[in-house]
Amino acid sequence: MIRKIKFLCIAVYQRLISKNKLAKLVGVQFGENCNFMTRSWGSEPYLIKMGDNVRTSSDVTFVTHNSLTIIGNLYAEYENADFFGRIIIGNNVFIGINSTILPNTKIGDNVIIGAASLVKGELKPNSVYAGVPAKYICSLEEYIENKKELFDYTRDLNPEAKKEYLLRKYEIAEAV
Repeated sequence: MIRKIKFLCIAVYQRLISKNKLAKLVGVQFGENCNFMTRSWGSEPYLIKMGDNVRTSSDVTFVTHNSLTIIGNLYAEYENADFFGRIIIGNNVFIGINSTILPNTKIGDNVIIGAASLVKGELKPNSVYAGVPAKYICSLEEYIENKKELFDYTRDLNPEAKKEYLLRKYEIAEAV
């Protein structure tokens, strides 16, 4: 019973503090100006290191281990074996919603990872990746060239001005 209460208290506390504060609390190493929308840092969050200006969408999962339970069940010499790997993320990286980052992954600087991607291995700098498994899509420069006509410059707008701009752009009548 006490164990259940302790678990409940921890769960409530984790929901009340900011996602960045939770990351720091559990041992994730990260630089300046990071913004996390995830709470899933895996069972060994201290194996995760990120540079400056890293942003994650919601439901990004970091996996720092791979269970060898099946192998341990089949082969006695691997009964107590585990498999761990670091996750290293460079500067200026965006990770899209519902993506999973696997052990032994290194993501270079200036990388965009598309939504619902499964990321493993090394991702080269100045690139866009997406898919299951994540594959190289294009360079960052090609991405900008292909998408710049769709860019909206709203970052310096307050929420109300941004809403007004988007309602006008998409010709949506605001409900009264």
